[in-house]
Amino acid sequence: MGVFVFLPLVLPLTAWPVARLAEQHLHPRSATRLLAGVAAVLAVCSTLCLALIMVVGTAQLPGNPLPDGWSDPEVRAAVPYDEVAGKAAIPALLAVAVAGGRTLWRHLRVRRRATRALAGLPGSPVAVLPDSAPYAYALPSRRPGRGRIVVSTAMLARLDSRERRALFAHERAHLTGRHHRYLLAVQLAARANPFLLPLRTATEFCAERWADEEAARAVGDRRATARAVGKAALVTGGAPLAGLASFAAPGPVPRRVAALLGPGPPARSLPPALTPAGLATLVAAAGTLASALSSVNATVALFLVLHAATPL
Repeated sequence: MGVFVFLPLVLPLTAWPVARLAEQHLHPRSATRLLAGVAAVLAVCSTLCLALIMVVGTAQLPGNPLPDGWSDPEVRAAVPYDEVAGKAAIPALLAVAVAGGRTLWRHLRVRRRATRALAGLPGSPVAVLPDSAPYAYALPSRRPGRGRIVVSTAMLARLDSRERRALFAHERAHLTGRHHRYLLAVQLAARANPFLLPLRTATEFCAERWADEEAARAVGDRRATARAVGKAALVTGGAPLAGLASFAAPGPVPRRVAALLGPGPPARSLPPALTPAGLATLVAAAGTLASALSSVNATVALFLVLHAATPL
């Protein structure tokens, strides 16, 4: 176990380079999946090791619910422990649990609010709300193919016919790609470990770029899609329901527009190895693998030692 149990807490730093380079050198679809997957694994590993540090470091505290055998000198000698780190892990784990719970609760609350707003409307794939505030967002469903596109009359009034097609294609891409799952995963990961915040930001941007590219392909006009994104960003004060994928999602809209005005992204899923993006991907993969191995090794070692020390 040793000091390796602390590695998953800092190994998310190895993913910072790929968080920036993936959005520049990969197709947004591949970048979204790569970043969300790396963030999820690193978050699980760091949370697991934080729990192990707490268990090992607090075995000596009076009143702990652990078996008495866990604090025997033989066990302490077999499992390195740090009481300071163990005590600090308690509020850290509580903070992770509270932050993750609040994120999930907020996500479910937003979904419920959006569903209630559509009560009484026909169950068509597109719901047009008579509202003077311009907005458009994708409302996912637990069942694939049952999500809905929600758009206000004010937003439709500000776009021409081709730009409206781009809007609907963009939101449809969010629903088809189940982008809300990637977004929720990186939000929870960033709550579990603040070092994963750059991956959350990059994943949110790549998910919007993924939908932009799908819209441009469906419309057949990259410039019209860029105009629609720019117009929506200018007239929208922000997402009406924070947490749902929105056509004018807050963030680097000028970069999205610039990308649409340029050539399409590369189709490859992974960059060549001997490039900055390829090396960053390899470093992130190595960091993720090391984090997984460290957490598994620490878990198995702790389980074997403490199992042997637990009286029947």
